[in-house]
This record gives sequence, C-alpha cells and structure tokens, in this order.
Amino acid sequence: MQLLVTGANGQLGFEVARLGKLRGLDLKALTRAELDIGNRNRVKAVIEQFRPKIIVNAAAYTSVDKAENEAELAFCVNRDGPGYLAEVARDIGAVLFHVSTDYVFDGTKVGPYVESDPVSPLGVYGASKEAGENAVREATNRHVILRTAWVFDAHGANFVKTMLRLAKEREELRVVDDQVGCPTHAADLADAALTLAVRILADSFPANGFGTFHCAGSGQTTWCGLARKTFELSVSRLGKTPTVIPIPSSEYQTPALRPANSVLDCSLLNQVHRLKLRPWSQALEEMLSSLPNR
Repeated sequence: MQLLVTGANGQLGFEVARLGKLRGLDLKALTRAELDIGNRNRVKAVIEQFRPKIIVNAAAYTSVDKAENEAELAFCVNRDGPGYLAEVARDIGAVLFHVSTDYVFDGTKVGPYVESDPVSPLGVYGASKEAGENAVREATNRHVILRTAWVFDAHGANFVKTMLRLAKEREELRVVDDQVGCPTHAADLADAALTLAVRILADSFPANGFGTFHCAGSGQTTWCGLARKTFELSVSRLGKTPTVIPIPSSEYQTPALRPANSVLDCSLLNQVHRLKLRPWSQALEEMLSSLPNR
C-alpha cells in the first residue's frame, strides 16, 4: 500500500482521500472509529497490517476552546497519537506526514512566522500540537510536519460555513478584526501533501526535504476580512450582503486565547519543494462555488 490516511472524516483527511484517489494512488483512508490514534496497540496493529509507504496523519483534536477543559483528551490525540504513528512508521520504514498549526506560536511577533521561530503556545490546544510535533521528531527523522492555519473546506465545520449560516439568520454580524492569519483551503493543503508524497514514491524527493514547513494560503487577512470576502462572493447565494462590524478580541471573549498574529511565512516550502499555495481569496471562491445552493 502506498498511503494510509488517518482522520478521514475531517476536512483535511477527507480531501487527502478524495484527491489521492483522483491521482490513482493505492490509498486507505481511516476514520476515528476505524483507527483511534490515541490507542497505541491499535495504531501498531493497523499500521503493521497495511504497511503503507507513507502515513498522512490528518487526525487531530481541534476544539480550541473545549481543550481548556479537556486537556487529557487533547494531549492524547495531538501528542500521543502522532508519537505512536511516528514510532510505527519508523519501525516499518514508512514516512510520516503530520499536520500542525499556527497556534504553536503566541502571536506577538511583528511580521510572519518562520519555521525556526521559538514556539510559545497560549493554550492547551496549541501546547498539545507543539507536543505532537516534538513526539514526531523524537521518533523518526523521516517526517514532514506541515504547519497550517485557518483551514476551511466545503466538507466539515469551519469559520466560513459558520458565517454563511449566520448570514441567513442576521442582517449584522460582529467579527474580530485584530487577529490576522492566512486562510487555507483544505484541498490545497491536501494537494501539497500529496504532491510531496508522490515525489517520495517516485524517489524524486530532495535529501533536505524532511522536517518542518509552513504551508498556508498565500496572502493574509483578519477574521473580519475573511467574513466580508465570504459574503462578497456569496451575494447570489444569500440574496443579500450582511453588514460586518469589526470588533477587537476583547469584545469577543473565548475560553482559550488566540494568537493575534498567525501569519506563516511559507517561503521555505517553496525554496525546498517548489510548492506555494494559491491566494486564499481564489481558493475561497472555488470552495464557495462547490457548495450546494441551499
């Protein structure tokens, strides 16, 4: 088997499976019900059964606010699970692709974050993802960690789809405008991971190709900017354009703190792998056009 994908029900896992099959890859996609990566014995049994050449770990605990009260579960999925996958990948000679997040940073830097910047997560979710990165690095050198941000997709729940739902119910929305990041289409992230995977399978992967890379949509915006662009591109769908009122984070209190700056510098990915994700607004337009008209 060429690829095994975890977290097949999530935004990224769904897209990796969908696009991988379109590429004609020999691929097995597993949901959490089929493979709970927090179960070490189950991970070992399943991976050794299929013996893939590449494992793409798209499974994650992503409830940022709930994580503050569910730290044990968050660390089980985001730290222990990737570690178990990395150990088995090492033992069978496979490569592990693992997805991480902008939340490993505290958001206080002026300018985009590069891979070598010090990490300093603000909450449990970010800390669990940082721990997952470290677990992967400690277990195997043959890994690719892709840090991404602000993921949206036609499949699953995300900010863009939440905005569309609220727009049908309200004429006015108040949206945070002092957090900046790089919105990323899950399909673009999946395509990048699969492109690298295919190069590994074809023995055309560069010697310096392993390690940690930032992989997010080109360009940056705020949550308010993302909401406004979503409505601008959805006039025909909504039949109206809701008013979006920018507010500071202080007016939208959440259990977990968010980094004010989540902008990721993805130039290393382009330098080493000649990969660059398209502008987030272009990807957003494509994603919105794929949604059913209802």
